[in-house]
Amino acid sequence: MSSLLIGVAGGTASGKTTLARILKESFQDNVTILKHDYYYHDRSHFKVADHKINFDHPDSFETELLVKHLEELKNGRSIKRPLYSYKTNERLKQTKLVKPAPIVIVEGILIFHYQSLKDLLDLKIYVDTDADIRLLRRISRDIKERDRTFESVKAQYLRTVKPMHQKFVEPTKYQADIIIPHGGLNEIANDLIIKKIKDHLDQ
Repeated sequence: MSSLLIGVAGGTASGKTTLARILKESFQDNVTILKHDYYYHDRSHFKVADHKINFDHPDSFETELLVKHLEELKNGRSIKRPLYSYKTNERLKQTKLVKPAPIVIVEGILIFHYQSLKDLLDLKIYVDTDADIRLLRRISRDIKERDRTFESVKAQYLRTVKPMHQKFVEPTKYQADIIIPHGGLNEIANDLIIKKIKDHLDQ
């Protein structure tokens, strides 16, 4: 049986990682998670706090490599995925070995934008969260985990994150099979998804 590929999309800080973690905790070693963020192009030639970097445009990612890696995992072959540093905007020289699993979760803001990637996904989930909540979460995350200042986070949000969300991310919501309101902690929606995955594993 080939892997079940599940796409989890949604705006920045919408709860995608929370949902992926819940599914991982539910199915343990049966789940492998691949983040689209791992496939950012190298931007180390920019200054670390440079607001001109647009991380939210479809061209920011090496999506072709992600598609190739998903095809390999679906066919039962291991991959060496990229490592990316948010603190230096650098695609590192090291890679990480990822082994195939019955369930592969692909997480990212733009994964439903690309036809070649979307066609690979067996189940497409969009995590829908109010913009104000997402902004507050992003500010907290970037300051704590990515060594950003409040001013740099605000500038980046207004310059690229918000307009790119409106132009590229939000329209892909309607490509999803399931839209989850209120972020990744919607227990009823999560239970339904877990049941669907269990049914797949039992086949």
